[in-house]
Amino acid sequence: MKRTANAHWSGTIKDGNGELTTQSETLNKTKFSFKTRISEDVKGTNPEELLAAAHSACFTMAVSFALTEKGLNPVSLNTEATLSMEGFNITGIHLSITGSVFGISETEFEAIIKDAEQNCLISKALTVPISSEAHLLA
Repeated sequence: MKRTANAHWSGTIKDGNGELTTQSETLNKTKFSFKTRISEDVKGTNPEELLAAAHSACFTMAVSFALTEKGLNPVSLNTEATLSMEGFNITGIHLSITGSVFGISETEFEAIIKDAEQNCLISKALTVPISSEAHLLA
């Protein structure tokens, strides 16, 4: 299996802009630019935001898979991925998940989270430090 995405860029790094389109077209000419990378008040995305989104999705799916393998049916799983940068270096990603899952102890849930933190596909592709925290709703 292969997945594709295309980026188009016009102009200089400072004043130019780009568009991203994914194979599924879920992202279709989605705007990105250097300005969206360094400023929060500019509309559009940036590679770091997309990496955090991909990581939160992959991690959440890995947790769901592990819970399903244990015969559990999660009511909901919500993950926030926080990507940290210093200058133009990604220094780490922190995953915070809140789950509503019946029939599991907090200790078991945390063990699943720690395994997914290190073993989801995106985590395995990254070399930066990854951390996580689990919140199990009663």
